[in-house]
Amino acid sequence: MSKILGIDLGTTNCCVAVVEGATPQVLSNREGSRTTPSIVGFTEDGERLVGQIAKRQAITNPMNTVFAVKRLVGRKFEAEETQHAREVLPYEIVRAVNGDVKIRTRGREYSPEEISAFILKEIKEFCEEAIGEEITEAIITVPAYFDDAQRQATRDAGRIAGLEVLRIINEPTAASLAYGMDRKGSEVVAVYDLGGGTFDISILELGEGIYEVKATAGDTYLGGEDFDKKIMDWLLDDFKKSTGIDLKQDRMALQRLKEAAEKAKCELSTATESTITLPFISADASGPKHINRTLTRERFESLVADLIDRTAAPCLDALQSAGLKPSDVDQVILVGGQTRTPRVQRMVAELFGREPNREINPDEVVAIGAAIQGGVLKGEIKDVVLLDVTPLSLGIETHGGVFENLIERNSTIPTKNTKVFTTVADNQSVVEIHVLQGEREVARENKSLGRFELVGIPAAPKGIPQIEVTFAIDSNGIVSVSAADLATGKAQGIQINPAGGLSQAEIDKIIKEASVFAEADHARREVAQIKNRLEGMLSSNERVFSEFGAALAPDERERIEETLKRSREIAGGESREALNEAIFDMQGVSKVLTRVMLQRAGGGGAAASSP
Repeated sequence: MSKILGIDLGTTNCCVAVVEGATPQVLSNREGSRTTPSIVGFTEDGERLVGQIAKRQAITNPMNTVFAVKRLVGRKFEAEETQHAREVLPYEIVRAVNGDVKIRTRGREYSPEEISAFILKEIKEFCEEAIGEEITEAIITVPAYFDDAQRQATRDAGRIAGLEVLRIINEPTAASLAYGMDRKGSEVVAVYDLGGGTFDISILELGEGIYEVKATAGDTYLGGEDFDKKIMDWLLDDFKKSTGIDLKQDRMALQRLKEAAEKAKCELSTATESTITLPFISADASGPKHINRTLTRERFESLVADLIDRTAAPCLDALQSAGLKPSDVDQVILVGGQTRTPRVQRMVAELFGREPNREINPDEVVAIGAAIQGGVLKGEIKDVVLLDVTPLSLGIETHGGVFENLIERNSTIPTKNTKVFTTVADNQSVVEIHVLQGEREVARENKSLGRFELVGIPAAPKGIPQIEVTFAIDSNGIVSVSAADLATGKAQGIQINPAGGLSQAEIDKIIKEASVFAEADHARREVAQIKNRLEGMLSSNERVFSEFGAALAPDERERIEETLKRSREIAGGESREALNEAIFDMQGVSKVLTRVMLQRAGGGGAAASSP
């Protein structure tokens, strides 16, 4: 039976783990790192780069390097969050035909789900290389406060990447699984999750293998990216004041500022100050301009104070929903790289009246928890029961634009509820069911998840027909709704695919395109591996030849010199056949040079020649 991946698909970085012998293990990527940047780059020659290699070229290719795409998943183009993203992200965000978000790069448009799928596919492939078997199943985590559209989009991304997403689970819940593994006794735990793009707080009761989420709250547009932006704005304002130059329209300069801001932020988690040096950031008639500023931790914390303070209200909201006081919480677990900021840790300690638990790695704990959930589904891990909740209320629009709540927020899932409604006009034969998610009493202030119609209602005075509406949420947090006329038994239902989102046909098309790309990507990777092997042999032979070449017979020395030169030229190309021939030639050169070295080591001084 193949492994189930536990994937933390983060805004800034991703992490993946599997269960080996009932123990979760984090897997390293091809570069040997345990986290992978959530970045996809598109090069001029059509190559698609993912992860650290994409991050390295972001400064010189800002408009074709996509990052923080998680902030766009499941969003509409007109949404406030999308419009904010358009202002701060260097790549082009456009409106899809159905009102969704698309990312335009190199003459093509991609949905956020496709970009996420590229990242997931990279994770899938390096895990297959590490484990040595095909992987087709995964548990993927999402912020607890993700709505139905965002959860559906995440699942679609997994399908496009060739993964059956067995379960979508909330990031704080996954973290609690990792924390509670092998622990005895009962505890009330708060999981404070401040990642690259989202914030969640979940209150759970842990005991005897049961993980019960009591309440959750959060903000799906608050995270480390916003901390970076604060530093960037500080640098931009300071540079404009000192030089009169506004860098806000210079995308390459902005990308350099973004990387410098992120680096400084990370340094200030342990150091009291960080020096930001960006030479030749711009120029005017007087010459080149540079940035050389020192950012103290105190100044940084004052810049981001409002962001940190914004996390307090959801914490108090979650506690209230759970019927608890801060003093009732036994442990506070920190999740997400941004929780390394000392000011964040101080705020958490002040709010809950206790120091947060620092035993677990905030970058890896969510993936570990997801892997544990996979182990539970496979039967590798026993005696674990997970009871999660829905983050937002669900209901329908009724007469007068009123929101009628059918499932309250923080209800344990899976769950189901039914209510009976009636018609508002005489002889009404059609009822439209408008499904919404949110906490506002006015329907239009909540998020629309979809609409469907129940038709064929027999003619009757208003108020007589009885229409039974049933809401159900599965263990992934995915919503389905049905309506039935109790008089005739006629029914209609949908699994919510928000007005927008990817259709099945679109997903199938993307999967087909991905398989074509997969062949090209595989070919590129093979060529890259051959080139790396050739480069290693070339460097070794060139070094030995420079030291021992004089010991060769003149004709042999000339032949090897020509072979090295020709192979060096081939190493710069992309022909697999030529590269393999060059490797064959290098093997022959290695034999000759090895013999020369052995002769010299043995004291032989005569010129060597080939046999």
